[in-house]
Amino acid sequence: MWLKVLIVLLFLAVLASLSSALFFLLKDMGAPQSKRTVYALGIRITLAALLVLAIWYGYASGTLTGTAPWANRY
Repeated sequence: MWLKVLIVLLFLAVLASLSSALFFLLKDMGAPQSKRTVYALGIRITLAALLVLAIWYGYASGTLTGTAPWANRY
């Protein structure tokens, strides 16, 4: 259960980081040398990598399973 909560929190954090990057991009349009957008996108990449690792760990440990009807045909 804790892994699913972690995955949801990471996903929400990715969305928050992406929206903050958009906000910084629009706000700092005329500002010279503003790196807030780059930092926000760097944080998003880090959070997305952690999200992929959490999903991979869930499948590798058996905590997460696929429920698609075609998944268990073979």
